[in-house]
Amino acid sequence: MTVLEVNGLKTQFRTREGVVKAVDDVSFKLAEGETLGIVGESGSGKSCTMLSIMRLIQQPPGEIVAGEALFAGRDLMELSDREMRAVRGNGISMIFQDPMTSLNPLLTVSTQIGEVLRLHMHMDKHQSRQRTIELLGLVGISEPESRLDNYPHQLSGGMRQRVMIAIGLACNPDVLIADEPTTALDVTIQAQIVDLIKRLQADIGMSIIWISHDLGVVAGLVDRVMVMYAGHVVEEAAVDQLYYEPKHPYTIGLLECLPRIDNAGEKKLTAIEGLPPMMIDSPAGCPFRTRCTRAVEKCSRELPVLQAVGPGHRVACWEVQHHE
Repeated sequence: MTVLEVNGLKTQFRTREGVVKAVDDVSFKLAEGETLGIVGESGSGKSCTMLSIMRLIQQPPGEIVAGEALFAGRDLMELSDREMRAVRGNGISMIFQDPMTSLNPLLTVSTQIGEVLRLHMHMDKHQSRQRTIELLGLVGISEPESRLDNYPHQLSGGMRQRVMIAIGLACNPDVLIADEPTTALDVTIQAQIVDLIKRLQADIGMSIIWISHDLGVVAGLVDRVMVMYAGHVVEEAAVDQLYYEPKHPYTIGLLECLPRIDNAGEKKLTAIEGLPPMMIDSPAGCPFRTRCTRAVEKCSRELPVLQAVGPGHRVACWEVQHHE
């Protein structure tokens, strides 16, 4: 069963230099209980896609110019601000990558989690305090009662991120969006947070969208991967299929940047040559063509569309589609 369906989403920002097409015709589906990974370099449109779905794009300069996001039988793009506030936290929750800027430094942990519970779950002060203790225990904070009156600066980076996850889970959402939640953490804490999310999903059964630029973190966590470049989806496949049979030159390039245990030092890591394109008034053709070693003449003329190259495997590349 599909819990979230996004079709033809386009988000633009007006700047002095021109119009930035940050999200350009993005479509995908998220199934019940599924974990979808969205990967790509910084600026590829991953976070902007999710902020658009949550209707958190600052307008102006941003504007959602086209598309729909179907959730619980309604198009989120058509909801009033009041209706959308009821969806955030209750139906769809979002965890941001830097808990130090997302948490209010002037409020205690119990106040920040309790505010969500009182607003969305209509709990009184005693009920919200008890639920906050449960949530902190759920996300792996030991002796949660002793942390209730702590301020964010009194917690470690890993604990702050756990508090952010507790806020995200407070209203039992159907969809949890995690925007690079392990980026600012060391690898040991990263692994703990990934394990925590996997355990919580097994217990609660929610669907998860995990945004990351780190294909290594995504590999052991998600069911399906969507690769984004310059505001476009360039490849989508089941996680094993994407790692063992990548098709798009950009996906291949990302994987070649990744250290592998089975490599045994035989192959050096290689970087993708060049830089991501300026997304201002972008010209026709494939946005990756200037960095691609397999570009053909058609790539400079027409934007490739996502085409199936196997069961559940879609790629936007003229050269790949020509050979399939």
